[in-house]
Amino acid sequence: MRALVVDDSRATRTILKRALTAQGFEVFEAGDGRQALEELAKTGPVDLALVDWNMPVMTGYELIREVRARKDMDAMAIMMVTTESEATQVQKALEAGANEYVMKPFTDAVLKEKLILLGLA
Repeated sequence: MRALVVDDSRATRTILKRALTAQGFEVFEAGDGRQALEELAKTGPVDLALVDWNMPVMTGYELIREVRARKDMDAMAIMMVTTESEATQVQKALEAGANEYVMKPFTDAVLKEKLILLGLA
């Protein structure tokens, strides 16, 4: 399986990449939503995208809306991984097309639980 980690924090990308690699994923990275779209154009749809909300250039919310507008990426699971904790933000992300929502900081166990819920672990 293949995953795309989209976060402007290199440290967060490294943590997520390590956790996903341990679960058997091939992992690609992007530092913002625009880079993520460029990566997806190169790699094609992935099985899972883990997306931060607050990023420069293109936010995670904007990325989700863009991905969900494209038929070729319908099957891609999207997990919002962010510090945004307001219930309205969670609802907004889910309505835009996120399949799951994980609050930072998170543990490997929480991430694995979400992968199981998505049928990816």
